[in-house]
Amino acid sequence: MAGNNNSSSSRNRVLVKEAKGALENMKMEAAQSLGVTIPQDGYYGNVTSRDAGSLGGYITKNLVRIAEQQLSGNAGR
Repeated sequence: MAGNNNSSSSRNRVLVKEAKGALENMKMEAAQSLGVTIPQDGYYGNVTSRDAGSLGGYITKNLVRIAEQQLSGNAGR
């Protein structure tokens, strides 16, 4: 991003600490559903761009769905 002085690590931090476990579970569920292996050491340099993008897209889609449900008053359905 042009003009963005933040390091990449600062963009990937969890803003709500209580959500960290749930986000980790969502990532593991996404990886299992898509057949993507999550690196045990946390280094994603050997994960293909396609697989990483698929994980991100899957997680984003689910987060948007959850937010829409909460905003509509249908949480948990």
